[in-house]
Amino acid sequence: MGATESSPPLQVKGTTALKLSRSTTIRTAAATVVAGLAATAVFATPALAAGTAPSAVHVAAVAKAAPAPVRSGSPASTEDRVADFYGAYIDAHWGAGNGNLVTALRSAYLTKGFQKQLTAWENKNHADGVLRAQSDPSSWAVTASNAGMGHLWTTVVLTWAHGKPTTVTVQSDLATGLISGIE
Repeated sequence: MGATESSPPLQVKGTTALKLSRSTTIRTAAATVVAGLAATAVFATPALAAGTAPSAVHVAAVAKAAPAPVRSGSPASTEDRVADFYGAYIDAHWGAGNGNLVTALRSAYLTKGFQKQLTAWENKNHADGVLRAQSDPSSWAVTASNAGMGHLWTTVVLTWAHGKPTTVTVQSDLATGLISGIE
């Protein structure tokens, strides 16, 4: 097909047919894409909005999607509070001399009644009750499982440097956002 051959007529219901050549169609499409990228760059960058012309490199950079955040959350989300707690708790365990931080995290994120139950569990099992282990995991993941009767249950998967991942179920009170049980 040559550059001067016509494309089939473009017909939108209720309008007159418009006949365009293939080269005109390609040029129009290319101009539309470039104009869209330039407009995106102008609105996305304050310096460009002030009148500075966008460079091709800048337009291409703006057109790329921003990387997804490594971790985000909301203090109003009970699930996010569990994830924040486990992240901070495991980080505190990995750091040397962070015993006070571990205690402070438990006080801030666990109900008082559950703190007492956890201490009893730890004395009986000789392990960390939050992690349900004697060592520290190398990573963790939290997902919401179920909610009802004023509670949210989340699943926490703990991955270890050696061995299979373990899963614990964490119960949180929706009214307070505090952790009230771990199984």
